[in-house]
Amino acid sequence: MASLQPYAYLVRRLFNNGATHAEISDALYRHGANGCSEISVRRFCLENGLRRRNHVSDADLETAVISSIYQTGPSYGRKFMTGYLTSVGVRAGERRVGRVLREVHQPYHNLRQQGARNLNPIPYHAEYMGHKIHLDQNEKLVMFGVTHVAAVDGYSSKIVAHATMPVKNNLTIYEEVYRPAVAAHGMWDQVRVDHGKEFYLCLYMQEILANYRFNVSRQPYAQTTSTKNLRIERIWPEVNNRVNYPLKAALVRLVDQETLDMQDDRIKFCVSNLTVLLSQIGLHRVVNAWNAHRIPGRGVPNDLASGGSPAKIGEDLLPSASVAAAHYEQDVGSSLTTESVFGVDPFQNEMDRIHAEEDFRAAYPDLF
Repeated sequence: MASLQPYAYLVRRLFNNGATHAEISDALYRHGANGCSEISVRRFCLENGLRRRNHVSDADLETAVISSIYQTGPSYGRKFMTGYLTSVGVRAGERRVGRVLREVHQPYHNLRQQGARNLNPIPYHAEYMGHKIHLDQNEKLVMFGVTHVAAVDGYSSKIVAHATMPVKNNLTIYEEVYRPAVAAHGMWDQVRVDHGKEFYLCLYMQEILANYRFNVSRQPYAQTTSTKNLRIERIWPEVNNRVNYPLKAALVRLVDQETLDMQDDRIKFCVSNLTVLLSQIGLHRVVNAWNAHRIPGRGVPNDLASGGSPAKIGEDLLPSASVAAAHYEQDVGSSLTTESVFGVDPFQNEMDRIHAEEDFRAAYPDLF
């Protein structure tokens, strides 16, 4: 036990910040400590009076897990569920959460055990938060007018921004993904995307702001094939299983039953509008859970990204999407689609739309 005494301050700080015994053990190993297994850390904490102040009882934890399953669906395993519980203020160890999941949802636990794991045989390297940012789109629901776009930091794996839209659009992706990510966390040395045209405005602004990066010797962006095994590819299976596939199954069933006529442009618009709203709820929950869950051998994305990029810039350098698009068209000589709509808008004007949305929110408050 004496081997942990030189690290007592670090252990206390990590413990008080909510780190688990396993996370403290990982941090001690990274600092060169010996004899700092999870069991040793747990024993050290007990002997030094380090106990959780907000300990959740077994009954309360079971209630929280059951409530979370109602919100997230049955596909969250112990790591993802622990992350989701942390994001809503309920702190408990992965083992306790896993035990509750086994007890309250045994059939789903068995199904999760049978699922294939995603393996990454290709080494990936990012030196620090702000080295690489990956932008990518998910179009599993594109036939129903839903496209997700997310941005993931390569070092921490934190999802730093995301948006859901009817049809992928340069201006929307810049305004709702790239711009808020850079404004909140700073400039990344390199933006990595596939060869899709929907990222042109983001790449244009990344090049314009290239001199504000931390390491200006790197290429400001890189375009690769979508099959590259990069950080963001790990995110989409989680989103598909927990958001896209359940919604897609329900919508396909309605089409098969001829309840929905996706050849009707007005129905297409309405289906897209509603499905975007539902997808945003599910995606937001997945993002919160992902950013708060522990990645074995690495840590929690939120913690790893806590300092942000070393190159911070002011929002005055990030113009609105319309202004950035105007500069792009002037410099490049090519126009960008300002707005992409799925189907035909049935509303005569903006006030009709607002009234319809207010009536819908009042009729279905649980969706918001």
